[in-house]
Amino acid sequence: MARNVAQADASVKAGKWQRNKYVGVSLVGKTLAVLGFGKVGSEVARRAKGLGMHVIAHDPYAPADRARAIGVELVSFDEAIATADFISLHMPLTPATNKMLNDETFAKMKKGVRIVNVARGGVIDEEALVRALDAGIVAQAALDVFSEEPPKQDSKLVQHERVTVTPHLGASTMEAQEGVAIEIAEAVVGALKGELAATAVNAPMVPAEVLTELKPYVELAEKLGRLAVQLVAGGSGVKTVKVSYASSRAPDDLDTRLLRAMITKGIIEPISSVFVNLVNADYTAKQRGLRITEERILLDGSPESPLESIQVQIANVESKFASAMSESGEIKVEGRVKDGIPHLTKVGSFEVDVSLEGSIILCRQVDQPGMIGTVGSILGEENVNVSFMSVGRVAPRKHAVMAIGVDDQPSKETLKRIGEVPAIEEFVFLKL
Repeated sequence: MARNVAQADASVKAGKWQRNKYVGVSLVGKTLAVLGFGKVGSEVARRAKGLGMHVIAHDPYAPADRARAIGVELVSFDEAIATADFISLHMPLTPATNKMLNDETFAKMKKGVRIVNVARGGVIDEEALVRALDAGIVAQAALDVFSEEPPKQDSKLVQHERVTVTPHLGASTMEAQEGVAIEIAEAVVGALKGELAATAVNAPMVPAEVLTELKPYVELAEKLGRLAVQLVAGGSGVKTVKVSYASSRAPDDLDTRLLRAMITKGIIEPISSVFVNLVNADYTAKQRGLRITEERILLDGSPESPLESIQVQIANVESKFASAMSESGEIKVEGRVKDGIPHLTKVGSFEVDVSLEGSIILCRQVDQPGMIGTVGSILGEENVNVSFMSVGRVAPRKHAVMAIGVDDQPSKETLKRIGEVPAIEEFVFLKL
């Protein structure tokens, strides 16, 4: 892309000699932003360093020590796209990454940025990319993947003179195809030996009576993991998670493997193409440098219900919602099952009570009259239905956290209006 190889090749084969038209740009000294710092992204970073590029990366799960070893700086998503001369995409297509590059994010980029996508077509809004190319925001793009494959022959993006395209050739080498076959064979041999399986898709049988009893807690565990990871600020690598189970049952009467797997699922799946289950949860966490520890809090009382509460803490990270931080400096969320339905009952040091259905808006505000009505009116005017609302506070007329359950995702304009309410000090929208 940088040296216009494809276009120059087509030109020479057409009998032309247009050296001045195909003057390229050097990679030396340029900043490359690697979005998605997994196996492929980190290898791209190594090679880019060898080409004399300055490499930055964004990935909420990338271990900082691994990035440092390669000489790569982990930054927030906004910082990555705002400072990059080149952007290389290496993330899976998930609801969180769908059309991640769009009109809004292109507008934040340095003019003349160049983009390479060898991940998944859907992570780029293709119509927005055409607009960015025409406006000069994006100087060039090199695309191996598309939202629709094969793309339409008359696609403006494919036919654009400053776009280089290939037919999804990422893994199309003789060596890669052979490597996949060997990996499958080794995985089967490993599974037969009882080793952890990286690619298992079906979990072992769980007794029906155990599954029936744990079902609402399984749902609670996944949603707490999903909530906790969304509270992590961009650029913070998630490495250490502590799970606390409060129960009146004896340790040998409560198997938490399934609950731990679902917390892992909630933390990892939103930004990964891996489907996490009881078989591969520990392996998947280990692959991503994620350490999950568990503790039991033994309560007095009747052991009729398996659990009183589940608490999830993420250590050594920054939070996009400061009130979610505990006094000891971890992101902390806690929940319990009420009448068979998972509820969020604690955020940081604030007690709340909101059903974990739909999505949640968390607001920290000055505790004063009229706040529930003000925020409720904004959501009502935008036709966003409120299912639950709960306020937790440290003391009257001090600070409070309002947890609002909503059936629909509010528009950016609606969230902006909430943030502009003078008494609201911070807020965050969390998808379940």
